[in-house]
Amino acid sequence: MQLDRRDIEILRVLSREGRITKTALAEKVGLSPTPCWERLKKLESAGIIVGYHAEIALKRIGPHVTVFMAAELADHTAARFRIFEDEVRRRDEITACWALGGGYDYLLQVIARDIDAYQRLVDDLLEAHIGLARYFTYIVTKPVKGAGVPPLALIAGLGAAEDSSA
Repeated sequence: MQLDRRDIEILRVLSREGRITKTALAEKVGLSPTPCWERLKKLESAGIIVGYHAEIALKRIGPHVTVFMAAELADHTAARFRIFEDEVRRRDEITACWALGGGYDYLLQVIARDIDAYQRLVDDLLEAHIGLARYFTYIVTKPVKGAGVPPLALIAGLGAAEDSSA
């Protein structure tokens, strides 16, 4: 699907305000409700919009620690990567995982109640015989910037005009 600036603006607004009404979305992107709704449905049908999520204030729920773990596998076969990735998907504490090139094999984001809970997770992963050879732990001391809105216009090759607007 070829995106234009209106599509990008719809995506940008939804990235910031997922619960916005269709009428308010249309108003913000400068369309009438019906054409805006049609564009939104096309974006969903094309698999560009894959879901709507809430940003949760974890501090208000309870104490927790966010940890990034760089992981190296013992061997680099497709089967071993699959085994590791399947185990990662099963673990709720592992909230994100990226396969990397050029150094470590994976970067995992872990949210645990405390450091002891994180270490129990690591011990479980080591005992699961999933090929984890080495790991490196990086504890988040404070969030500086979250995932935010990606530079949609740049990715779509349309320039940065909409992405720099607040």
